[in-house]
Amino acid sequence: MASFPPRVNEKEIVRSRTIGELLAPAAPFDKKCGRENWTVAFAPDGSYFAWSQGHRTVKLVPWSQCLKNFLLHGTKNITNSSSLRLSRQNSDGGRKLLLNLVDHTEVIRDLTFAPDGSLILVSASRDKTLRVWDLKDDGNMMKVLRGHQNWVYSCAFSPDSSMLCSVGASKAVFLWNMDKYTMIRKLEGHHHDVVACDFSPDGALLATASYDTRVYIWDPHTGDILIEFGHLFPPPTPIFAGGANDRWVRSVSFSHDGLHIASLADDKMVRFWRIDEDYPVQVAPLSNGLCCAFSTDGSVLAAGTHDGSVYFWATPKQVPSLQHLCRMSIRRVMPTQEVQDLPIPSKVLEFLSYRI
Repeated sequence: MASFPPRVNEKEIVRSRTIGELLAPAAPFDKKCGRENWTVAFAPDGSYFAWSQGHRTVKLVPWSQCLKNFLLHGTKNITNSSSLRLSRQNSDGGRKLLLNLVDHTEVIRDLTFAPDGSLILVSASRDKTLRVWDLKDDGNMMKVLRGHQNWVYSCAFSPDSSMLCSVGASKAVFLWNMDKYTMIRKLEGHHHDVVACDFSPDGALLATASYDTRVYIWDPHTGDILIEFGHLFPPPTPIFAGGANDRWVRSVSFSHDGLHIASLADDKMVRFWRIDEDYPVQVAPLSNGLCCAFSTDGSVLAAGTHDGSVYFWATPKQVPSLQHLCRMSIRRVMPTQEVQDLPIPSKVLEFLSYRI
């Protein structure tokens, strides 16, 4: 079994340059359950970087200071940054808990805020539900979204906050209307648990990562699979799709240029893909990776691991074409159905629909 298509020479693929590392304190048992880094995140304005470390700790550092430390002291940086809770600093310098959102009956696996600034928060849980919270209304729980038959692993808002994707065990990919809090459709195509999802910056594409060794790029408006990124060649047949557990894909993230995605797999590799190529354009080594996210400007990828550490790499550089920028501008405001009704040549229609 190979990691790349037969026509691809692995030695010719660009290796990503390491930017830096935030290393978790040494422990007697590095793989002991409870130290996992399940999420990494950059503030929308690029001011801070946050990551989880174990079941009870979230850490936060100023991103510019973090980059400066990498440049001054080499790539490694053992962090002692303080824990973060949902809190507000009092006038006397103390901190008080703002909200304690309690309703799930099992472990919460993911959280996502609506990008429109409405302070709507969605939580995904092993109790098979998603819960919608209004932080403007003292954290009042507005809705429970039911439909998953097993654990919910991850969720993501579309850029305009109108749609939510949730993924989980039993091959489940759900799309929800967040105006009506109803299910739009269930996407079918994966052959194993789906563990991560992310929308493109214009909302026209949806990436999902699965233990079936594949990343799919969907049109969320039609439910069609547009692109498949494989991590095992030849790909496992559906009946054996759950057996290649050394190639399980753990995470996927869309870059803000709308041209690249990154994926992590259990074969100890980070892959950078272009949406118009079916093989990686850049790779980097990573053992025990669990999650990844692009920086706000798209120049750095952060990845978290089982032992609570974070690693950073330089991402592929490409100047977007004017055509692609125009496509993104149009797709931010027009779903696929409206694009298909435009009186334009078929080739232009295919380009706007990401089908060429």
